[in-house]
Amino acid sequence: MKHTALNAKHRSLGARMVEFGGWEMPVHYEGGIVAEHEAVRKHAGLFDLQHMGRLRLTGKDRAAFLDRVVTQAVATAKPGMARYSIVVNEEGNALDDIIFYTLPESIVVVVNAGNRERIVEHFRKHLRGDVVMEDLTERWAMLAVQGPEALAIVQGLCDLDVTEMKYYKCAGCMVAGEPTFLATTGYTGEHGFELVFDARSAERMWDLLLLHGASRGLKPCGLGSRDTLRLEAGMPLYGHELELDVNPFEAGLDFAVSGAKEFIGSQALARIKKDGAARKLLGFVVDGKRIPRQGAPLLAGGEVVGKVTSGTSSPTVGKVVCMGFVPARLAQDAATTFEVEISGKRYPLARAELPFYSNTRKKK
Repeated sequence: MKHTALNAKHRSLGARMVEFGGWEMPVHYEGGIVAEHEAVRKHAGLFDLQHMGRLRLTGKDRAAFLDRVVTQAVATAKPGMARYSIVVNEEGNALDDIIFYTLPESIVVVVNAGNRERIVEHFRKHLRGDVVMEDLTERWAMLAVQGPEALAIVQGLCDLDVTEMKYYKCAGCMVAGEPTFLATTGYTGEHGFELVFDARSAERMWDLLLLHGASRGLKPCGLGSRDTLRLEAGMPLYGHELELDVNPFEAGLDFAVSGAKEFIGSQALARIKKDGAARKLLGFVVDGKRIPRQGAPLLAGGEVVGKVTSGTSSPTVGKVVCMGFVPARLAQDAATTFEVEISGKRYPLARAELPFYSNTRKKK
């Protein structure tokens, strides 16, 4: 396993460490997942994200290249803009979901830890023109400060006025004297910031943020609360809502697919959009306290019709919630009722609009 530059810090804070995407990462600290989840919703949380892949594209053809391999429009993204997108294969199925950040002299692409090697290989296969791709994952650290107090915490250490930065924007600045790439993106459903900087400064930056944010309730957070937060926010996790047999329209990610350009998989996606996706991702509230895990059968009329992709007991909603795929014809029929099977017992489900919770999507 690879270790982030903060591995020793996590251990000193009593983190429970596990393997994730080839990296040893903290699941939670001594306070537990629920306490970390609530810290992000009410105050702020600090996450180590060095396991996420970070690629830098330079050269005059960088936008044209990326336009060819991702579903979102790249050429129209001006410096300072970030966009969520999907990398799909020729069949239109997801190889990964990514965010790209447009800077004056480069484009930074953040990919999922477990898919980094696949995406690097895919991008290299299709590199054309004046483009240089660098994999800076191990050289760059990446932290996230998420929650209602994130703005005040980051502003107190930053030389840039970040109060006017809207959701999904990015800029270069100095944070605590460190050259930093700062973005108003995240994976929690809260407003916040993601910071990318030299990994050699990771321990110093981590300590300064925790010290500066202590009076505002900032807590270190692990992958456990990151997962419950993103699930409440209805955000997909690769390997759950997105896989090699899932296309963006099935996963409800229509907004991330541009119909105004050609890209690898665009013809397949155009056909799927015209014909309609065969299945649809729905949100549910479970009647009961049992948590349905990935793969749990979804039933309609007593027959298995789909499967759960993610489930949790939601601290914010106060109920057990889950997401899962069902046939589109059943999803479109409001009269269809669903159940989930957990350990041989069936539990009624109530449909719920996704996201279950969001602060960012209401205030973009």
